[in-house]
Amino acid sequence: MKSPLSYEYVPVPAFEDNYIWVVSDGHNAIAVDPGDAAPVRACLAKRGWRLVAILLTHHHKDHVGGVAALLHDARVPVYGPSGEALGPLDPFVTRVAGGERVHLDAPALDFTVIDVPGHTRGHIAYFQDADPAGTPHIFCGDTLFACGCGRLFEGTPAQMLASLDALAALPGNTQVHCAHEYTLSNIRFALACDPDNAALRAWSRDAAALRERGIPTLPTTIAHERAVNPFLRASDPAVQATLADQLHETVPDRLAAFTLMREWKNKFR
Repeated sequence: MKSPLSYEYVPVPAFEDNYIWVVSDGHNAIAVDPGDAAPVRACLAKRGWRLVAILLTHHHKDHVGGVAALLHDARVPVYGPSGEALGPLDPFVTRVAGGERVHLDAPALDFTVIDVPGHTRGHIAYFQDADPAGTPHIFCGDTLFACGCGRLFEGTPAQMLASLDALAALPGNTQVHCAHEYTLSNIRFALACDPDNAALRAWSRDAAALRERGIPTLPTTIAHERAVNPFLRASDPAVQATLADQLHETVPDRLAAFTLMREWKNKFR
């Protein structure tokens, strides 16, 4: 009997702390945010996979810097945000925006594009509502991290909060494939914001054990992030009380709480 189709979702390390996600059906593969071509090439060669498409979430160099070299190897379709300039890559990119679909034949993948501005003005994410086992996946670039969120380089706090709300509304079992291994530093900040969160304390121990063994802390899940990520918990009274106490600020609503948290995180050591 033929075994059922299954996919591999591989976090390929790049630079100091990036992950380039490579998704394959065992033969054909896509790369998400390939900031460097070399580790993608090595991953494909090791497994005998063929690159057939590239997905981009935003324009930063550590997410797009390897695309030109990969296109030199093989001219494959590239999908990227409609609201951002990609320089020399512009002629090769099919532009997509929130609500549009990206369909690939092999590997057989369907994504819904979600607009998630904040980190950059035109940042997008790609949502796969079910893999062959029925599990959903989100490729969210630098918008949502494990226990954190991206810096606001171009967008506003209101935009980022709305983007995080959109991601938090996805099914709880959605696998979260973000683009950086920032988890341990994010947890340290999360504990400062939410010190009495038992799930967060347990995650701190588990994540540290994973990193000590050289294992990625990703993917996480949406349900897990709802429980431990302070940026998804801006409406929680305990988080708001901690912010008011630590920052000596009035916290009238969740947007104010999110804004204060993001500014605090920028300076947190």
